[in-house]
Amino acid sequence: MPPVKDPSLNVLGEALAPCSTRPVTGFFRDGHCNTCAEDQGSHTVCAVMTAEFLAYSKYVGNDLSTPIPAFAFPGLKPGDCWCLCAGRFLQAHDEGCAPQVNLAGTHQRALEIVPFDVLRRYDSQA
Repeated sequence: MPPVKDPSLNVLGEALAPCSTRPVTGFFRDGHCNTCAEDQGSHTVCAVMTAEFLAYSKYVGNDLSTPIPAFAFPGLKPGDCWCLCAGRFLQAHDEGCAPQVNLAGTHQRALEIVPFDVLRRYDSQA
């Protein structure tokens, strides 16, 4: 049986907006930061990639910038949006290199890990 999505609501209490279809992102690979009980990484933060964050992510063991053709993954570049693990976002925040965030595309379950005030500091629409 396939995983059942949690309600598609963002951190603003509204319908979850798309994060990215180019490249396609999300735990469900549906372009949204939808989540479910099986999403142990909580891929819920719609983050706007920066060179600084991509370098940091690679340094801590998650290389998001190198293409992986076998998985049709083009590699991310600055400006791309990606459903980031909430814990990784918080870690990057603590280290001073968190990317900007699309709040409308960030799932409300991110709030279980990242306080809203922290997410709001990185609002890409502000």
